[in-house]
Amino acid sequence: MFILVEMADTVGIPLWQLERKLNNSIAEELNKKLTNKVVYNVGLCICLFAITKLEDAYVSPGDDMSHTKVHFPYVVFHPFLDEILIGKIKGCSPEGVHVSLGFFDDILIPPESLQQPAKFDDAEQVWVWEYETEEGAHDLYMDTGEEIHFQVVDQSFVGTSPTGPSSAEATTSREELPKKEAPYALVGSISEPGLGHLSWWTSS
Repeated sequence: MFILVEMADTVGIPLWQLERKLNNSIAEELNKKLTNKVVYNVGLCICLFAITKLEDAYVSPGDDMSHTKVHFPYVVFHPFLDEILIGKIKGCSPEGVHVSLGFFDDILIPPESLQQPAKFDDAEQVWVWEYETEEGAHDLYMDTGEEIHFQVVDQSFVGTSPTGPSSAEATTSREELPKKEAPYALVGSISEPGLGHLSWWTSS
């Protein structure tokens, strides 16, 4: 679920902060800059692991900052495909079951990846597994806040660089603007035995 990614960046430290230990100041700036940020095709940055190399610092004329190129491994959330994760149901919609890990919320289990047969209960706003037994069908609800085991089957990154609107977009009303996509999202599945609510597979 978490990996170490080797990174490099040039960090600016105000000259008045150089009285502090340089490593501490640089670590603070890197965490301020990267924590909870998505790096395209890398993942969600969690925290600095270590500083492995500091290159020579320099100060540009008229600048009040000391600039240092830093090499460091960073802890990144980037689960492997087919990895099993445990989250909580954040809510349900016709699009599927929305899951949260607490620190990461952009996870969707689409209808075709639920235990089948499944139906969406409009009144309760929940997905239901219509579990068939010899005695008949039993409705197993996927309620908000319940713990769920799911398999990661896909992921997507969306570039977030700003672009200027075209002339057609400029005349579009605010209500007609498309929904903003998450910069990093996961697609899950609970279609295999043992996935979904743990209580579904616990013998009485």
